[in-house]
Amino acid sequence: MHRYGCRPQDHPRIGRRELLEVGGITLVGTGLSDLLRLEAASGIARSANQATAKSVVFIFQSGGPSQHETVDPKPESVATIRGEYGTTATRIPGIQFCEYLPKLASLADRFSIVRTMHHVAGREFRNEHSSCHYLLHTGTTALPPGDTNASISNPREGRISWPSIGSMIAYAAPTSTDVPLPAMVELPRGNLMRYPGRDPGLLGPRYGRLGVDLAAPCHAKDAAGSCPNCFSHDDPNLDPERAPGKGPKAWWDNSSCRQPDFHLPNLGNTGTVSIPQLEDRRALLGRLDALQKGLERADRSGAVAAWDAYRHQAMRYVLAARPGRGNPFDLTQESDRTRDRYGREEWGQGFLVARRLVEAGVRMVQINLRGWDTHQNAFRDLKSKLLPSIDHCLSGFLTDLQERGLLDETLVVMCGEMGRTPKISPISPNGKNASGEPFTPGRHHWGDIFPCWFAGGGIQPGRVVGRSDSQGGVPVTEAYTPEDLAATIFHCLGIGPDREFRDAGDRPYRVYRGRPIGALL
Repeated sequence: MHRYGCRPQDHPRIGRRELLEVGGITLVGTGLSDLLRLEAASGIARSANQATAKSVVFIFQSGGPSQHETVDPKPESVATIRGEYGTTATRIPGIQFCEYLPKLASLADRFSIVRTMHHVAGREFRNEHSSCHYLLHTGTTALPPGDTNASISNPREGRISWPSIGSMIAYAAPTSTDVPLPAMVELPRGNLMRYPGRDPGLLGPRYGRLGVDLAAPCHAKDAAGSCPNCFSHDDPNLDPERAPGKGPKAWWDNSSCRQPDFHLPNLGNTGTVSIPQLEDRRALLGRLDALQKGLERADRSGAVAAWDAYRHQAMRYVLAARPGRGNPFDLTQESDRTRDRYGREEWGQGFLVARRLVEAGVRMVQINLRGWDTHQNAFRDLKSKLLPSIDHCLSGFLTDLQERGLLDETLVVMCGEMGRTPKISPISPNGKNASGEPFTPGRHHWGDIFPCWFAGGGIQPGRVVGRSDSQGGVPVTEAYTPEDLAATIFHCLGIGPDREFRDAGDRPYRVYRGRPIGALL
């Protein structure tokens, strides 16, 4: 009866692989729908801790930004500690930022800084990317027993891995059934960056994140290269004709990801399934569910009876990935003015998608910002690329959240996995980089101290917590660990300190491992 006079828009085409990849509608009803159902079921016993935030946006400065060249400059130190830059006054009396963060300095009364984050793991762990990735993203202070910095990046049989902060949130503060997205989304290259600590660990795969690749392919020669304008820290200085680009003598072509427009998530393009076919499959699932009536009658919690609601949610996620107003990844729905405010580059557009995901009800969005591993050409790249980019897109993001009334209910956290050494030096005194030029000075890995930004979602603004020594190398006041960072996030989301979870063997664990940073609350 629907064959005559129907409109093509009533039957949006959905790839068959889309359904398989997201697991929304399968013969036995497993996949994303069950993930969503189980996430919500776990929230039944949530603590009554009062939430001050509905969502968290975690901005990960991959590589580890320098405390000296951001929010803890040491202008009175010698040049080998101070660096090349000056400072700029903030709206907080007596507090200065790096001179290349003027917009954020003017907004310093809207956020707070903890200057004394640190790692307490052994020296062999606290200064290495892989180990610090795990420590930061799981909110812990030690690697799993038996792991080293080399082994933590690879699968290992028998590893007892702590869940990521995002997985803990998916477990303890799941999204409601009317939100057609998982609790935790990572972008804009959510599958490119495979770092330790991002997995659900003891919680199991049902609480994993959704990694979304939105940006164009990047062919940066340096794995730590960033995409504000697609550069590499190895880019040459001595011969302008070898500069990145399409020139005949260019040492690499950096034009692949200069286009700031994101593509929509690719959930599969082979074959299509129409909405009527989805409805037919749901009818089949309904008939299969009838076989479980006895179980449903015995199920006093109502969890089995709620399965259908989560299948609806999974199907809405598939539909939400199509172009249009309801798709949070579709930036064509935003005005040019808004896109310019965030910045027409990978970082800025990632912030804009994060705002749209928060509006859609996602609990945690992680934005990965590559490029902060500044061993060489540090002062060239920080002042021309990294600092102006973060100054523009983070200030635009915070301002837009506040104007939309979202900042009070959105916790914004930004940090890297470590800081940088107090002393400036080349990574190798006599060596050459990938482009064949002598290594230039920078700062190296340093887990003894690093800064972390906090805004919105119950955080008291305009505070600078903690003080480092005269060289910016170690804390001289109270210091805080990734455990305390995780506890602060959990606290703001209303996850109480008494909350527990159980592993596959039914062994209990406390969600909290540290204490919320009281000076921020």
